[in-house]
Amino acid sequence: MNSGTIMEQTRPAETGSDDTRPGPTEETTVIFEQHYLDCLSQASYLIGDTTSGKAVVVDPRRDIGEYLASAEEHGLEIVMVIETHFHADFLSGHLELAAATGAEIAYGSAAEAEFPHRKLANHERVSLGEVTLEIRHTPGHTPESISIVVWEHPGDADDPGAVPYGVLTGDTLFIGDVGRPDLLASIGVTAEELARCLYDSLRDELMTLPDATKVFPGHGAGSACGKSLSTETVSTIGEQKASNYALADMTPEEFMDVVTEGQPAAPGYFVHDAVLNRKDRDILAEGEPPEALDLERFSELRDSGALVIDTRDHGAFAAGHLRGSVNIALDGRFAEYAGSVARPDDTIVLVCDPGTELEARTRLARIGFDRVAGHLEDPYGVMQSHPEEVGRASRLTAEEFMQRRDSLADLVVVDVRNPGETDAGTLEGVHVVPVARLRNEMEDLAEHRERPVVALCAGGYRSSIAASLLRANGFTDVSDVLGGYSALV
Repeated sequence: MNSGTIMEQTRPAETGSDDTRPGPTEETTVIFEQHYLDCLSQASYLIGDTTSGKAVVVDPRRDIGEYLASAEEHGLEIVMVIETHFHADFLSGHLELAAATGAEIAYGSAAEAEFPHRKLANHERVSLGEVTLEIRHTPGHTPESISIVVWEHPGDADDPGAVPYGVLTGDTLFIGDVGRPDLLASIGVTAEELARCLYDSLRDELMTLPDATKVFPGHGAGSACGKSLSTETVSTIGEQKASNYALADMTPEEFMDVVTEGQPAAPGYFVHDAVLNRKDRDILAEGEPPEALDLERFSELRDSGALVIDTRDHGAFAAGHLRGSVNIALDGRFAEYAGSVARPDDTIVLVCDPGTELEARTRLARIGFDRVAGHLEDPYGVMQSHPEEVGRASRLTAEEFMQRRDSLADLVVVDVRNPGETDAGTLEGVHVVPVARLRNEMEDLAEHRERPVVALCAGGYRSSIAASLLRANGFTDVSDVLGGYSALV
């Protein structure tokens, strides 16, 4: 993904003749769009009815311009925002959409939120006109999780031979995986309790749908809400029965073991967002760029404890950066890793390639990190004029790393990959600290501050984050490996 572009896809209503079930005819009443945001691997949906002009948005992101533009294009009125659950991986846009359109906000009936919302009962039907949404309670990823079956006509839900247009499964069922049941342990719900609920939800509410039912999940590959998500963003119930490891015939106990094993470390902001999505909070001022800061103001903020995030690519950062900066490149999973490095109450100052400041602020806002004090104006000019403020990063080739490892007896190697990755192989004697946990576990490495340290990940993105974070916390000799672990094996 280019650093200056917010990548997203909007998929129109399915019409292909290659579908495993008959697609909607040209006279279909359904307008169906999947809005997929690559940088968070997150899918949201707009569902409209051409006969009534009414629409709902499901699991919207916080910057809502896409949905408003699409509704206007199709002549639709957004009358409801449905959340499949309280999301942990992003701050949802239900309050923004409600403020912009007057839409009603709705959750499954187990949800409790601080703002006005409608509670949807199990198997309740929401009519948009011809198009009918059937709510199915599917707890397991969270207690309040729901899935939404989309029917093209009101009577279809009562016809045993009818196939739904599709089912929106939120974080209950993914393509190739299921939602992890272990994220809420810190707020009073055990993984065992949720895993049993998830086991029942999958088998009683989703696998009972016709095999030709299209599955539209809440996330795709890369999301920390599961461990084996496919790059595909649509499938069918039948395909998932045949290929999804978690839908195989097994006992609830076996299910618990297999779905919790090897899960990635949850980014640090997940609990914050899961709680904040329940609250009545400030609305995003979409399109408002962060304030431009001169070096004096930038330095004041940095010296008073602000976290400096440099969003440029690793090569540019390594060649020269302002001391104390943490490198989280905008051309990757920027928000997810920023939410692991930063804390919700941190003041953040940005160093960006000119013209990308608004994108960086928007991505931070998508995870509820709104304390952006500004961005350094003309960063390249500042670094050229003030070389005393500039540091450089050491990045080793695989050969250089092996030479250093052979020659330095006191070398410390920190592998910042996730458990599922390191379980498959790592180097002998390394410290395994996933980058999502590195800031919180920094003191465990404190005794090594004066020793040479090398950060290692799969390909080089996370290791640049880790190495810069270690430097910003007083480690004096830190490098990372170009190409990561992949270059060593």
